[in-house]
Amino acid sequence: MTRIIMSGCNGAMGRTITGIVKEDSEAVIVAGVDVIDSGENDYPVFSNIAECNVEADAIIDFSTPKILEDILEYSESKKLPVVLCTTGYTEEQLARIEEAAERTAVLKSANMSLGINTLMKLVQDAARVLAAEGFDVEIVEKHHNQKLDAPSGTALALADSVNEAMGNPYEYVYDRSQRREKRAQKELGISAVRGGTIVGDHDVIFAGKDEVVTLSHMAYSKAVFGKGAVSAAKFLKGKPAGRYDMADVIAAN
Repeated sequence: MTRIIMSGCNGAMGRTITGIVKEDSEAVIVAGVDVIDSGENDYPVFSNIAECNVEADAIIDFSTPKILEDILEYSESKKLPVVLCTTGYTEEQLARIEEAAERTAVLKSANMSLGINTLMKLVQDAARVLAAEGFDVEIVEKHHNQKLDAPSGTALALADSVNEAMGNPYEYVYDRSQRREKRAQKELGISAVRGGTIVGDHDVIFAGKDEVVTLSHMAYSKAVFGKGAVSAAKFLKGKPAGRYDMADVIAAN
């Protein structure tokens, strides 16, 4: 049984994960952290993680970058593994995460979906065959109309997967409206669509002469991210200090 502290427990993802864990016989949420206590949780909720005095095996953080330091200090002091699902960290915060990983187990991923993280491996395999043969690579991502950033962190992570597989030769291009020229061979286009309630769609397109291969992932609900986060917490239980990612979770399954 993996005992979890859920940071951001009363946010949309926190509530989703609470529901997922209720149906999981191998995990339990023993405490929550949130500035809002709805009074509806069946576990104690603390306004600050420093106040939490409940024994646990891992932390899942789906909150805000503003409390990263509090999360990491608690994790380090308790030697408690932490799954960081929040996005929008500054360069200084990213460096702080790497520093914390020297003292405790830290798993951070741009996307917690097991499907997306499997896709990242597949696009690397595809790139080594298709991009090596001159296929152009384009990425199209689609999200709901409330999403603030573009392109998505997941689209960038997919682009990085292709780039790393090929030795980092690609230049990322986000807007061609000011260009009037042919596509460069080592150009990797990333396009963003925003509309409606799209949870998250990502297409990685390998376009060659007379044929196109598209690898796609479609998320139909936020539950896919919650399931990945719970899998990560169970994986991280008892792990030594170090920096982990969802590829490690997939490899262990």
